[in-house]
Amino acid sequence: MTAGTRGAYRAYARLVLETMPEESRIGLTLGFVRTFGIPDIAQVLAATGRMTNEPRGRAKATGVAMFTLIGLGLDSAEGRRVVDGLRRVHDRPGITPELMHYVLACFTVCPLRFIDAHGHRAVTEAERDAAYAFHLALSDALGLPEPPGPCGDPAGDLVAVESWMRDYETRHFAPTEAGRALWAATSKGLLAARLPAPLAPLAPAVAASLLDQPLRAALTVRRPPAPIRVLVTCALRARARSRRRAA
Repeated sequence: MTAGTRGAYRAYARLVLETMPEESRIGLTLGFVRTFGIPDIAQVLAATGRMTNEPRGRAKATGVAMFTLIGLGLDSAEGRRVVDGLRRVHDRPGITPELMHYVLACFTVCPLRFIDAHGHRAVTEAERDAAYAFHLALSDALGLPEPPGPCGDPAGDLVAVESWMRDYETRHFAPTEAGRALWAATSKGLLAARLPAPLAPLAPAVAASLLDQPLRAALTVRRPPAPIRVLVTCALRARARSRRRAA
């Protein structure tokens, strides 16, 4: 790790790379899926064709980029290359600073949400503060203006980021053909590849069990049958208990 990572966001790097890397990857994927509920973002992602045709490759590229920044630091040579690449990719018509702030909020908030809900322990305050430090540092590295609302306050925290994120979703979540196509590709292609073969046909229902009601409504996804929800909940609880005993 570079000096940058050993500083303000070292605790966050340890959490997502060493302590709970699998939970962090799932949470990051859910954060990416969350952006499908925003019509402007869904349209941009669907227009490239890569997300619908190669969901695994697109998701992997996103994960590699984020974990490189977290693990090696924004100030490392690799980190600077990733930041430059992110600037180029998102320097296109229709991608506003507000949309970028929302995407960054999803990538920061959603992994921590998943860890809190399904990890072998909750995120500590030190880890949460470190995640916020990384969030602000990445926003600054990308050349974004001050984050909107209270999350731009130097004395702010992830509570403010998540509050702004929820408000933004309330105002902008809406069903679109692009969002539905992105969800279909991700739930069938990406998740199915991570399940045992006999369970692959259940991939969309299993994935839908991890979505909250506002996002299901935005993606026009039905609530999965109760047996599927119970199966997913029990599996995640059993996994957390196993990890807790091993920790």
